[in-house]
Amino acid sequence: MTLLQVKDLKISFSIQGRKLQAVQGISFTLNQGESVGIVGESGCGKSTAIQAITRLSRASHFSGTVLYRNQNLLEMNEADLRRIRGKEIGFIFQDPMTSLNPTMKIGVQLCEGLLYHRLATPKEAIFKVLELLTLVGVSEPKERLDQYPHQLSGGLRQRILIAIALACNPKILIADEPTTALDVTIQSQILHLLKKMQNHFQMGLILVTHDLGVVSSLCDRILVMYAGKIVEEGTAEDILLRPRHPYTQMLLRSRPAIDQKKNEKLMTIGGMPPNLLHPPLGCPFEERCPQALSICKKPPPFFQNAACWLYNESVPS
Repeated sequence: MTLLQVKDLKISFSIQGRKLQAVQGISFTLNQGESVGIVGESGCGKSTAIQAITRLSRASHFSGTVLYRNQNLLEMNEADLRRIRGKEIGFIFQDPMTSLNPTMKIGVQLCEGLLYHRLATPKEAIFKVLELLTLVGVSEPKERLDQYPHQLSGGLRQRILIAIALACNPKILIADEPTTALDVTIQSQILHLLKKMQNHFQMGLILVTHDLGVVSSLCDRILVMYAGKIVEEGTAEDILLRPRHPYTQMLLRSRPAIDQKKNEKLMTIGGMPPNLLHPPLGCPFEERCPQALSICKKPPPFFQNAACWLYNESVPS
């Protein structure tokens, strides 16, 4: 069953009277129980796109459709959106060190969504969050309710954020860089926990990250974004083992390998992403692409799941 359908989503910001086109017409779907990863370099529009789903982005202009239960979230008024945020669509924000309110006890923040959406009485909410804290692996859950965020480690804070996002049993969970600022061991634990919680609640999961290693262990499908556009999409196996777009191929080659020698340099992607105040008319990756063709001055449609002219059989090599 399709939970979310994003069609031709465009997002722009006004910067000193000029229009920055942060997201340029992306489309994708999310099914019940499915996990979709969105990957790409910093600044490619990943976070902006998923924040726009529930209109958390401060963009100056949205267009397209974001259908949830046949309702376009981009056309909803603020009151209706508040009934969906947290209850139907949960959100785990970047950086566990700053996402929790430092002036409020953990118990208050955990119960807030349940009480706001009138899903529990105060007594029932306490019982529910204690269950959740146990489920997400927080030790001594009763003691945690009276603590403040600064008293917890980064890993514990991230587990608290996951518990807050799950408190109202949402149909969709959006996780924006959920392992940022955590050490490798804690990252692995958090990713395992997210997958466990997704299976437990049968949610649709959207995971935003720049780390291809993260999506390889967690996602069924992967969308690769570059300069505000989706340039490749496919199953996790296809993207990671048989990448087609030159950008995806170079991203994968720039990762450190297990057998890499100590003094061996990592591969880098030369050049800079395009200026989205003046986005290119053709392929956004053309100026950095080692395989660019003359036709790349024109915008490429999708050929075999990649927005790249290299896979158009009628184009001469």
